[in-house]
Amino acid sequence: MSGFSEEDQSRIIEMAWEDRTPFEAIEALYGLSEPEVIKLMRRELKPKAFKNWRARVSGRVTKHKSKRPEGVIRGYCPTQYKLR
Repeated sequence: MSGFSEEDQSRIIEMAWEDRTPFEAIEALYGLSEPEVIKLMRRELKPKAFKNWRARVSGRVTKHKSKRPEGVIRGYCPTQYKLR
């Protein structure tokens, strides 16, 4: 798990914080399962930030592909990646 570049690690953390990015997308891109993402987040975030993140993603249906409502096929909000 520690074999990621700083850039990849930063992107994994960013994806983990995103509401609409499922853990399955992180696993497909980086090979990290949900428990491994949790370990990475625990290791890299400050304790309060980790606690806030866990509270945010726990039970959130959009973080698990299998729990998503039918018809949701994208992993991000259409306005999320607009050029600034």
